[in-house]
Amino acid sequence: MKLVAEVLNITAGGRRIAILGEETASLLGVHSSDRIRIAYGDQQIIAIANLATHFPKNRIGLYEETSETLGLKCEETVEVQLAQLPESLRHVRAKVRGERLRERDMVTIVKDVVERHLSEVEIAAFLTALKIHGLSMGENEALSRAMVETGKTLDFGEAPILDKHSIGGLPGDKTSLLVVPIVAAAGFTIPKTSSRAVTSPAGTADRVETLCPVNLSIKEIKTVVEETNGCLVWGGALELAPADDLFIQVEYPLGIDPLLLPSIMSKKKAIGATHIAIDIPTGDGAKIKSMTEAYTLASDFVDLGKRLGMNIQCALTFGEQPIGYAIGPALEAQEALNALMGDGPIDLKEKAVSLAGMLFEMVGVEKGRQKAENMLQSGKAERKFREIIEAQGGNPRVKPEEIPVGDKKAELTSNQAGRVLWISTEDIVHIAREAGAPRKKGAGVVLKAKLGEAVKKDGVLLEIYAERSGKLVSALELAKRLQPIVLSKKTEEQMLLDRVPEKIAAEKPFMLER
Repeated sequence: MKLVAEVLNITAGGRRIAILGEETASLLGVHSSDRIRIAYGDQQIIAIANLATHFPKNRIGLYEETSETLGLKCEETVEVQLAQLPESLRHVRAKVRGERLRERDMVTIVKDVVERHLSEVEIAAFLTALKIHGLSMGENEALSRAMVETGKTLDFGEAPILDKHSIGGLPGDKTSLLVVPIVAAAGFTIPKTSSRAVTSPAGTADRVETLCPVNLSIKEIKTVVEETNGCLVWGGALELAPADDLFIQVEYPLGIDPLLLPSIMSKKKAIGATHIAIDIPTGDGAKIKSMTEAYTLASDFVDLGKRLGMNIQCALTFGEQPIGYAIGPALEAQEALNALMGDGPIDLKEKAVSLAGMLFEMVGVEKGRQKAENMLQSGKAERKFREIIEAQGGNPRVKPEEIPVGDKKAELTSNQAGRVLWISTEDIVHIAREAGAPRKKGAGVVLKAKLGEAVKKDGVLLEIYAERSGKLVSALELAKRLQPIVLSKKTEEQMLLDRVPEKIAAEKPFMLER
């Protein structure tokens, strides 16, 4: 059926969606969410049909993504017909029933996800089935390979290619900003592609972006790595394992993360990494709560790495409180730069040299930790970091205090004296995001007391930074309500720990950082 295309000047977040009037849809035999094949010249695509009651007859409305893919302008005529159900939908339904999928089944699903042949409802069904029934290691391998094959890959030449990755979930973890220059300063290649924050106050790309551009092309990344041995860039625009980004769009509203292993490993495989240190923060403040769970996940990473031809070593790290004191893009960049310059928090430097030392020993360097400490203490890591900043288009002479942070500031104080017994990382995340992070790079939180440290009555527990007064006020009100830092009392003085449901807390955040 020939229809006149009406190009809608709106986007659909990458989704291929077309709008039909109910009468036109009836003539085509199309129901809402059915697939339709749209042909224009020698181009054709599959789109998901949305029905609109008052949309004009014999016309089809195309979102920008759909019209740009076809290369058409407004008022052009296109051929539209009902499309067959994709083969991958049969495999999705099989997984919903709890069946194990073969490699070619996973490849078919991933290809259809990337080509936008599956609707969000169908992708949600697939992800929910994975969450309920789990994935065998064979399915993890097949999914990882399919996600790599349907995207672009990078080749940095001769191995080893080193990388470090955290499974996320712990605020303030700016460790990559130290590990990358430590490793690169020792002469090893470490091309670090990172994500922006999804549910946290800052992703690695958000932190680095306060110092230099991170949205580099593949060609630009290769140039930076050739010049400096390392990079710290955003991987979202590189089309590395693009299916993962499409899966995340659905995982986030569902609050599930069944693709942790293939998501991480496919991205590492796509950049050609051969030796990878996986950081698994473990404890009440992290995604992984127990050592038993952490050991199981670590074993799975190592096993999947062997299947994919990568050398994996996992670090089970302390996850009971934020890393360092700063939470928020600019504040964390300041703290990381201070640490590279010889100052900075001990826990941040300890974690960085431990992970860098692991990587060194994985490639045959004896006394890896000692070498990592030498790179940091000698100033070589700082100089390398500044080289990377310059190569990516930033100011290599930047000082920590020159990184702009929010000029609106407030303090949360203690109503009693005591030692810090517990810090709610979830509440800290809420407060930093309420202040405007990560969208507002200068917003965030700075802790003034951590576990075991003494606090006086009316002493400052944390500082809140914001770029707008309204955001500062709401973040401070939230901090007062949540009371994220708990001080100790004698047991007999504090028997009541909480009240349910009288105490109303903010909704528990779903952590999806990778």
